[in-house]
Formats: sequence, C-alpha cells, structure tokens
Amino acid sequence: MPRQQRGKSQGSASGASQRQLRVGELVRHAISDLLSQGSVHDPALEGHIITVPEVRMSPDLKLATVYVMPLGGRGIDDVIAALDRNKKFLRGEVAHRVNLKFAPDLRFRVDERFDEAERIEKLLRTPAVQKDLKTDSDQD
Repeated sequence: MPRQQRGKSQGSASGASQRQLRVGELVRHAISDLLSQGSVHDPALEGHIITVPEVRMSPDLKLATVYVMPLGGRGIDDVIAALDRNKKFLRGEVAHRVNLKFAPDLRFRVDERFDEAERIEKLLRTPAVQKDLKTDSDQD
C-alpha cells in the first residue's frame, strides 16, 4: 500500500501540467468547432473568422483562459465583448463536448503573439539589422 501512495504523489506533480495541457486542448477544439460552425449567434461575430490558438487551464481545471484573434486582427474589442456576452452558452456547450466534473469558467483574452511576431519581423527588416546580418554572414 505505501508504494501506491508514493507513486501517486510523484505522478500527480508532473501529471497536473500534462492534464492541464490536455484539457486545455480539448476545450480549445470545442470552442474552435463552435465558432467555425457558427453556433454562436451574435451579430458582432458574423463575418469574423476567429482563431483560437491556445487555452490555458488553471491547476484545478475550473478556469479556462481562451486566447482568441479574429482574422486580420480587426474588430477584436467587439469580438471579445461578443464572446463575453455568450460565455454562458459556450460554457454549456463545452460541458457537453468535454467530459469534466465541472465545466470551466471561460475568460476570453486577446492573443498578442501575432502582434509580437510582426514586431520582430519589422525589427529584422530594419536597415541596421540587415547590415549586421550581412556582416555576420560575410565573416562565415
């Protein structure tokens, strides 16, 4: 019996983050499917293709932070507001699609990774950086 307890405690420390990742991915797929199928009936969401690149789960799996970005980044404030208005519906649908003891509370946030990647791209294209890159490649 002591062996099982020891194994269980060791597995729970590393298993928690894997579990969070797995559940986050399941929630991400469920929300992506709902948005792509047009299941959320809100005028602010019509005409928007919304990407859900990531969902981060809290350690107790009761809170899901959903990162979203509309295609082209236009109307992001309207999209977030519309998703917040339809949070109850989305939570219920996620509960039906993802088998969890409790349906997680959903929190919608702007995914800023696209903006950060664009900022880095612009920096890499600046003349000063281009000059440094050429100098480094000429030396090799």
